[in-house]
Amino acid sequence: MACAAALACPAALPPALAQNRLPTLGDPASEDFSIATERQLGDAIMREIRADPDYIDDPVLLEYLQALFQPLVAQARVRGNIGPDVDARLAWEPFLVRDRSVNAFALPGGFIGVHLGLIAMTASRDELASVLAHELSHITQRHIARSIANSKRQSLLSLATLVVGLLAASRAGSSSIDAANAAIVGSQALAVQGQLNFSRDMEREADRVGFALLSGAGYAPGGMAAMFEKLDQSSRLNDSGGFPYLRSHPLTSERIGEARARLGTPDPSRLGLADPSPPVVAIGTVPITPLEHTAVQARSRVMMDARFDALRRWQALDADHVASSAADKLLNAYESALASTLLRDWARADVSIATAFSLVRAAHSAAAAPGTSDPKEGNGPRGDARAERAVTLLQVQSLLARGAVARAIQALEPIATDGSRPVLLLATQAALAAAAAAAPAPAAAAETLRQRAAELQTWVALNPRDSLAWTALSQVEERLAQPLRAIRADAEARVALGDLSGAADRLRAGQRRARSGGAVDFIDVSVIDARLRDIELQRKKNEGDEKALK
Repeated sequence: MACAAALACPAALPPALAQNRLPTLGDPASEDFSIATERQLGDAIMREIRADPDYIDDPVLLEYLQALFQPLVAQARVRGNIGPDVDARLAWEPFLVRDRSVNAFALPGGFIGVHLGLIAMTASRDELASVLAHELSHITQRHIARSIANSKRQSLLSLATLVVGLLAASRAGSSSIDAANAAIVGSQALAVQGQLNFSRDMEREADRVGFALLSGAGYAPGGMAAMFEKLDQSSRLNDSGGFPYLRSHPLTSERIGEARARLGTPDPSRLGLADPSPPVVAIGTVPITPLEHTAVQARSRVMMDARFDALRRWQALDADHVASSAADKLLNAYESALASTLLRDWARADVSIATAFSLVRAAHSAAAAPGTSDPKEGNGPRGDARAERAVTLLQVQSLLARGAVARAIQALEPIATDGSRPVLLLATQAALAAAAAAAPAPAAAAETLRQRAAELQTWVALNPRDSLAWTALSQVEERLAQPLRAIRADAEARVALGDLSGAADRLRAGQRRARSGGAVDFIDVSVIDARLRDIELQRKKNEGDEKALK
């Protein structure tokens, strides 16, 4: 794609002039595969994916992923890629898959899946953001709809099932062929694979639009070219099926060259120069920093493979001698601390956590001295604050895992009021543990739980699809002797995961409990009755949608 194509729609232009969205008039995708149909299909696929054990909701990693993704969505709105007719109807939701392979994929309905293996191989926020921008562009340009519209013979419901089968097969490593054969029939698999694999023109369009989103959202434009080159080089060195992303998004020298050409600069590697790192910048409302990304990269590496042998390898890394740069030392220290926590080796975890704290705090001290700023090391008060926060969250996780509740509450204190999801969930876990141990005093513990219940109620009112928050609220209400509220929150957690049958069963259990006698709150009973009616209506609607998709 010519460099002029990317420059034709700069971020400064008003939306009317920055229109990149495909026209709907005469668009086969709009006629044969409407926005409503796309969302129905996406929801059907996500119900299957959320039931998969490899679907992972890690609050720390997901918060970081959202912090990268939402500025891209906002930029797509500014540039006109996302119009008002589709904005509220698609999910615009990234999610995580626990897998070592390097992969990311766009699904119908505005969902984007990211394997932990992909995060683990990215060296900067810009590289990861470039993949998100590319996948987002597949959605905004309606590439999925256009691909499916080209093949009308396959029922959409069957397509949803086969997509899930292919995603599972892509994570099966060397046994992927057997897994695919077990999940889907050969001829159907070929049809669906053809729909998942975008055409060369679509890939180039996603590159072009994604590049504009990437640079417009404040990320380093070189992130896309750097990611392409890293994928290409890594796949050449290790062609063992660990790069399913390249099967559905085949790289060509032309695409890599175009990515470099958009920068208007020669390839630094050809000049023997390193790709310069950008300074720390605030993207959206959250400053994303290099050292914070290092912590996220380390967390992904450990969590993508929780087998005992793998954890032992991560734990054995010596942060003082193996690495040379501060970023590499932090990477090793975080990996060792998390692996040690999962192995319940508390002494080793404390040593590695202390090392990680010393590294991020040393960077802060260096930044405070005049003339010592080094953006590659993540220096600067804001950058260090984010990296130190990442280590603090790990420390609290480790302390709670070993039952050191008082220490965990004390460690969380410096960031307890930041209003974030990870802090809210960890604070709730600590409050529940303190109440169970009756320390502090029972009355104080109950008051803390009531405060957590209020905070969680506010959170789920704004984020009704947050299953973990609903589950935490259920546990708090149960501890506060509010069984009907606990049952309702548990049901909402199941709704968030797409398990409407399970949610209805829980609400019926609440009705039976209310009828069994004892003091009950009429408002709680009314809420349960109303939600059960709503869920039954949603179940019927889903059944109707599935029939329409056949």
